[in-house]
Amino acid sequence: MMQDGGTVDVRPGTDPGRAAPEHSGAYLATALCLALYGGTLAAWTVYGIVQSDGTLGDFLEGLFNPGASPVPQILGPYEWSLTVVFLVVAGLALAQRRVARSAALLSGFLLLALSLREGVGLIDTTYRDQYRNDPLGGWTLATRGLGLVVALVVLAVMFPATDRRRAGAGPRAAGPDATWRRPSRVCGVLFLLMGLARLGWTGRDLTAGGTDVVRYLRGVVDGSVHGTLDLESSIEFTTVGSVAVLLILGLLAFRGRHDVRGALLVFASVELYLTVRTVVWLTVTGFFNRSFETTEGTLSMATTAYGLAAMTSVVVLATGRGFGPYGGLRAEGLRTAGAGRP
Repeated sequence: MMQDGGTVDVRPGTDPGRAAPEHSGAYLATALCLALYGGTLAAWTVYGIVQSDGTLGDFLEGLFNPGASPVPQILGPYEWSLTVVFLVVAGLALAQRRVARSAALLSGFLLLALSLREGVGLIDTTYRDQYRNDPLGGWTLATRGLGLVVALVVLAVMFPATDRRRAGAGPRAAGPDATWRRPSRVCGVLFLLMGLARLGWTGRDLTAGGTDVVRYLRGVVDGSVHGTLDLESSIEFTTVGSVAVLLILGLLAFRGRHDVRGALLVFASVELYLTVRTVVWLTVTGFFNRSFETTEGTLSMATTAYGLAAMTSVVVLATGRGFGPYGGLRAEGLRTAGAGRP
């Protein structure tokens, strides 16, 4: 972006939302890997629909209403949402958008964590035998292996793909942070509060009695705990994983790191989808009518309401003007141009 005589000249070559040319290969490799894994999860989803006794309509309704169809699926809501995330991030990476970097890194870390958890499970002999005996064991193991490869490739190529700021590099190098700082901190606070609330509920569930704490914690890092081959993530892994992501991303966002915008956007979208799904379930089961009868129910409803509002706010902020393709530079350029007019 350049100014001359009080006008703003926006040139395609200076688009700050586009990755630097030297990182083109990294973005293309990321797009290919995430599209491949997203397509694999989509294929499993289609297979589950075809093999089940339900219809496509049952599946579509079940996307938002957990009680719509009693027919079990191979994948669960986390995998459905991540399938969309992988394909969307792949599209952004293919378009060479810088916002794809942090989203791709988050995807890589999540896939790596899932792969390592499965690797720990494979130490158990009985669990390994299930891969040989189950008709879909080979395909399941191949999917896990693909996830590990995708995670390693994405992390390896995207970590170095940073656009370093250089002295004298012009507005592109110096402008975005001032505009990003405030919405970034707001997103950070919203994520941190949500993470702390979920951490509190998890701690409460573990200490209330009736839960084997050791087995629960093992379920976070060991895929063999439940003794079944499942591509669907366990509740232990998704709960602890979401708390970790909320707190880590919240801290990074609060510090004003511009490159976490993509990660904030995709994870807030996943959380928003899951929260909406929970709200639908609470509505159809009539729990809303009984929720305020106890203190615990009231706090649970307050947490759900906060999650819905907070994740919606993060999605809006992450797609707002301050994060637009010019990263706030357009507004700053127009203000400067206006100041130069008589």
